[in-house]
Amino acid sequence: MAQTESEPRPGGAFRWNEDWLATVVGLALIGLVLVGAIPDWLVP
Repeated sequence: MAQTESEPRPGGAFRWNEDWLATVVGLALIGLVLVGAIPDWLVP
């Protein structure tokens, strides 16, 4: 039985998944509300 080897990822490579993306978007929205760029009633 032949086993296929997966290619190793480079050590510095960071893959964005949906959890990290949601975290960054949420923090960006909070930051925009805090600086007054968007009104707080707009963000649920």
